[in-house]
Amino acid sequence: MSKHKPAAVPKPLDLDLRPGQSIGLLKELHILTREGKLNQDSRRKLKQVYHLFQFIDKLLKELPASEAGPSLADHGAGKSYLGFIIYDLFFKALGRGHIYGIETRAELVASSQALALRLGFERMRFLNLSVAESAHSDAMPAQIDVVTALHACDTATDDAIAFGLQKKAQYMVLVPCCQAELARVLNQHKALNLQRTPLAELWRHPLHTREIGSQLTNVLRCLYLEAQGYQVTVTELVGWEHSMKNELILAKYTGQKKRSSAERLESLLQEFGLQELAQTRFKI
Repeated sequence: MSKHKPAAVPKPLDLDLRPGQSIGLLKELHILTREGKLNQDSRRKLKQVYHLFQFIDKLLKELPASEAGPSLADHGAGKSYLGFIIYDLFFKALGRGHIYGIETRAELVASSQALALRLGFERMRFLNLSVAESAHSDAMPAQIDVVTALHACDTATDDAIAFGLQKKAQYMVLVPCCQAELARVLNQHKALNLQRTPLAELWRHPLHTREIGSQLTNVLRCLYLEAQGYQVTVTELVGWEHSMKNELILAKYTGQKKRSSAERLESLLQEFGLQELAQTRFKI
C-alpha cells in the first residue's frame, strides 16, 4: 500500500522572491504562512511591494555615498511591509542608514517596533504621528534622502510632498489613494462653474466628479513638484488587475524650478474654480 508523501515546502524560486530575501521576515509579516506558502492575496501584495522596491533600490543606489548612509521616511506605513522589505534587501547589507516609518495607528507602530527588535533591524524607527506632525518632530532628522508614501489617503499624499520639500528630499516616491479633497471643492462651486464654462460638464455628474477630481489632483501635484525643482515621471505601479490605485509618481530633485509649470498650475486652479487651494495645498 503506497503512502502519500507530505507536500513539499515551496522553495524561494517557487515563490519568485528577490535574491537575499529573508523567508523568516515574510513569515513574520504574514505574507508567507508558517509552511512557507503564499496565497493569492499575499502574492498580489508582495508583487506590489517588490515592484515599488525596484524603483526605490535604483534611487538609493544613485545617492552620493555618506558615512551616515541613506535615510528614508515611509509615510502611512501601516504594517510597514515596504519598510521592512527595503531594509531587508538593501539597508541590512549596507550596514548604515535609517528607515523611519510614520503611522497614525498606535497598535501598528507598536507591532512594527517589536518586530524590528526581534529581527535585529536596529536602524528602523517607527513614529506614531501623522504625516504633517512628523515634519516638525524632533525624532526626525533635518534632512531625508527619500520620501515614500504608498497608498497614503486623500491629503496625506500632499502632506508627504510638503514633508519632502521641508526635508529637502532628493527623491519622492508616491502612490496616491482616495483623493477626495478636490471633489469636495468642485462640488461646492458646481452650479457657478456650469454657468461659467462648458468644462464643468466634466464633473457635473457625481461619478465624474470623483474621477476628474482624482485625476486632476495628481496632475496638479506633478506641476507643483516641477515648480518646486523636481523632475517628475508618472507611471503604473503594477497591472490594473492588481490594484485600481495604481498611479506611481516619481520625483527627483534637480533644483531647476520650472516657471512654466507654476504658471500652468495657477491656470488650472483658476479654470476649475480651485483658487482657494493655491493658498493651501499648492502654494508656490
